[in-house]
Amino acid sequence: MEAERPMDEWLITVWEVFDDRERAVVAGRSKGRTLDEVGAPLGLSRERVRQIQSGTRKRLVVMADMVQDSWREKLLTAGAGMASPRGAFAAALGVVDHVLLDELLTAAGLAAPRTWAGPLRGWWSTDPGALGDALRRLVDAAPFRGDDLGRAASEAGLPTGLPLCRLLSHSESRLALSPGGHWVRRKARGRDAAYLWLLETGRPCRADELLVPMATTTAAAVREALRRDDRFRQIRPEGTWALAEWTHVRVSSYASAVEAMVSVVAESGPLSRARLFARVTELYPVTPWRLKQCLLSDQLGETHDGLVDLVSRGARPFEEEEPVQPDTIVVEGEVLGMRIPVNGDILRGSGVNVNTWLTWRLGLRRAPMSRTFTTPGDHSPLVVRRGTSSAQISSLRRHALELEVVDGCVLAVLLRLDDGTARVGHGCVPEICPARRPPAAAPPRRRRRMPSRHRRREFRAQGDAGGWWPRGGGCRPACGT
Repeated sequence: MEAERPMDEWLITVWEVFDDRERAVVAGRSKGRTLDEVGAPLGLSRERVRQIQSGTRKRLVVMADMVQDSWREKLLTAGAGMASPRGAFAAALGVVDHVLLDELLTAAGLAAPRTWAGPLRGWWSTDPGALGDALRRLVDAAPFRGDDLGRAASEAGLPTGLPLCRLLSHSESRLALSPGGHWVRRKARGRDAAYLWLLETGRPCRADELLVPMATTTAAAVREALRRDDRFRQIRPEGTWALAEWTHVRVSSYASAVEAMVSVVAESGPLSRARLFARVTELYPVTPWRLKQCLLSDQLGETHDGLVDLVSRGARPFEEEEPVQPDTIVVEGEVLGMRIPVNGDILRGSGVNVNTWLTWRLGLRRAPMSRTFTTPGDHSPLVVRRGTSSAQISSLRRHALELEVVDGCVLAVLLRLDDGTARVGHGCVPEICPARRPPAAAPPRRRRRMPSRHRRREFRAQGDAGGWWPRGGGCRPACGT
């Protein structure tokens, strides 16, 4: 006679009560397979699989009520956190870890935690969305070194034992593993890698030293990327880059040359251009051309005796002199048209740099100034902006996608100056447009030369007389003639 099985193995006893089809359904669903995937090898419809799983769960609940009191309360208590492994629930019930636990947990009202990689199989919680919130807190703490992953996860409140590397390496994750083994944000890989590099190096670095960590090809791209990130500061006149959080490095307190110039004028009063440029260069070394562009700021102006002072103290604002009109911009009456070549920046959605003659013609002769033009349909308005050193028009990416232009095409932008409207069209010449260029024609096939009507008659007569019959010429005579 078989010995009675211990109470902690009652799930195994129940498992043996179910037939093979019921076991296959429960096991398949526990692995995350869909109803169709479970039913296909069994020859069952998805509805029939759902019915079998539901019936099996009801029978399991009845048996659990008979064997163990308050099992629901124990499972809910064990799953009160953001995520707990199935083994923790088995320990709470005092049973072996078995696949049937998944059905009991579902019946008790628990669910698998939701993540960007989908439901986390093998883990359960009474609050399925809590784990996703904790993972987002972990992402907000990025970047961090690979060996700091455990510390960062603990600070974000994540439970121990989670398959973090698998979750963070998923294609939908906002983090990615850098070549150096650090966790960085997918949309800021280069800047995050530069941050960790400077943090590890502990000293300011030149732009060319950051080419390899940032996986960038030019020092200009490094400088442009770091300039847009508040975590970095450029040390002048050396031109090296440091972290803004460093207190042991003397970093300029001015964010731009305009800020430095306004500060000097505010402190010293009206100054001549030569004196002002010399003072600003001592605090924030830049080129004379850049200093001249800074005078276009709406905060600076000229006094009656030719000195530079603040507009707020009564100085007359500087206005830009008329630049040379480019060939790509024309004006006819109240319509201004310009041709803009399509490149990768436009297709990515970046703002488009334009010639400063455009902003001069629109009356934007100080900085910062802008003018908005409405576009037909549900397009966002086009905004023309004047900065101290450049002019720019807002993104044309959506127009480029709708017009199906490609790199090398030309966009025609028409601005009506009287009513403030704009239109964007395809400005290529059809014969040379890269988007309309037909594919290379295949070489012509050599066709077999057919014999003339007179020759076909001769061939047919020779065939009737028992002579030879040329291949492919005319109709063959009937056999046996």
